[in-house]
Amino acid sequence: MIRKIKNYFNKKNLKDKRYSYLFDQNSSDTVVCFDCETTGLDPKKDDIISIGAVKIKDNKILSSQKFEAFVKPTTKLQEDSIKIHQIRVCDLENAQDIDKVIEEFLEFIGNSTLVGYYLEFDVAMVNKYIKPKLGITLPNNQIEVSALYYDKKIGKIPQGNIDLRFDTIMKELKLPRLSKHDAINDAIMTSMIYLKLNS
Repeated sequence: MIRKIKNYFNKKNLKDKRYSYLFDQNSSDTVVCFDCETTGLDPKKDDIISIGAVKIKDNKILSSQKFEAFVKPTTKLQEDSIKIHQIRVCDLENAQDIDKVIEEFLEFIGNSTLVGYYLEFDVAMVNKYIKPKLGITLPNNQIEVSALYYDKKIGKIPQGNIDLRFDTIMKELKLPRLSKHDAINDAIMTSMIYLKLNS
C-alpha cells in the first residue's frame, strides 16, 4: 500500500512519458536480478562502472537474456575499489556513456520485480542517474535476498546471530561460486540464492 502511494507521487514527477511503462502493473512472473560495480561506496560521489543483470522465469535463470555493460566513469577509480572489482581505467577505454547504459538498462528491466544483494545500494546508484534525467526513482518492486535468507534462518534459530555476508549465504546454501565482484557473475550468483530460498 505504501509503495503504491509513493509510486503515485513518483509517477507525477516523470519527465518523459516514454518511460511510463515502468509504472505498469507487473503481471509477469519474470524477475530481474542485477548488480553494479562502482568507483566507491558513496552514491552521492561515486559512479557506476559496470551493470550486470539476468532474468529469472519459471524458476530458471535465463542466461541467454542477460544485460552487461561497462560505463565510462566521470570520477576517478579508487584504489580500494579496483582491488575489489579488478576493473582498471584501461578496461574502460571502450565503455559507454552512462546515459545510454541507463536507457538500455531500463528497457531491459521494464516493470519487473528487482532482486539483489545489498540491493538498496545498487538502486541508489541507478536512481542517481535517472532522477535528474527522468524526475523519478525506480518504481519497481524490490526483493533483498539477504532479508529472505534472514527470514528463513530466524525461524530455525530464533535467537541466533545470523551471518548475512554474501560468502556465508552461498556456502550455507551449498551453491557453486563464480568469480566474485564481476557484475554479471554477482547477478547470477544472487539469482541462484533467490531461487534456492524460494524452492
